[in-house]
Amino acid sequence: MSNDPLHGITLERMLNELVDEYGWEDLAFRIRINCFSRDPSVKSSLKFLRKTFWARAKVEDMYRMHLGLAPIGEGKIKGGKGK
Repeated sequence: MSNDPLHGITLERMLNELVDEYGWEDLAFRIRINCFSRDPSVKSSLKFLRKTFWARAKVEDMYRMHLGLAPIGEGKIKGGKGK
């Protein structure tokens, strides 16, 4: 059994939940990634996030905050609940 609260949660599920909660515009404001602000789609965002570690880490941290958990990254997400 893993101690990681994100164990078993796919990147696609994280992204879909964040988009449902915040919408693309707010998500693009909180995490400055072009795939969230320019003609955003789940498919294109997943393609980018799977290849770009730093961007995926920001999405995972925002998802942790969405779940009420502390982020493990630098916590530089705008409007986040973290430090």
